[in-house]
Amino acid sequence: MNSADITDLVLAAGDGEPQALQSLFGALYAELKHVAHRQLAASANPTIDTTGLVHEAYLKLVRPGALHCNDRGHFFATAARAMRQIVIDHARRRVADKRGGADARITESAEAEAGALDADTLIHLDAALGRLQAMDARLAELVDLRFFAGLSVEQVAELREVSKRTVIRDWRRARAFLFDAVHGHAQ
Repeated sequence: MNSADITDLVLAAGDGEPQALQSLFGALYAELKHVAHRQLAASANPTIDTTGLVHEAYLKLVRPGALHCNDRGHFFATAARAMRQIVIDHARRRVADKRGGADARITESAEAEAGALDADTLIHLDAALGRLQAMDARLAELVDLRFFAGLSVEQVAELREVSKRTVIRDWRRARAFLFDAVHGHAQ
């Protein structure tokens, strides 16, 4: 399916056509599973599998009025954000169970140093992304596209119709903000 067809499906799904959303998910299922895999790879000991995450994201996006996208890139950012929210909700439940339901203090684990984020760090990262969204929505969407959806600098530049240098500069700013936010609260 070409880019124009996908864009047409995205717009029709945003207008509330249920068949368009089903066709969109069918056409992009393999790519959505890749996004889900990246989401789960960032989480230590995920409590949901890749297929389950894609299906939960579908259920989240199929609600009336939940999907307002302009194009393929915007759809992937929205799907990645939905998946991130689902992973964060699972992490919050895991932390609440582990701590007896009490609020958790953010800590870093050996797993986080190895590349996977523990539930506490994921929750803190989500809060930092919320603050970044309030400050600069464009940077927050870039994090969704690069980190959670796994798009390359070139793919993001193409989707946003900007230069690679602009994406690289924005990516550095977003990473610096998130690093300061995560490490500033982990102390």
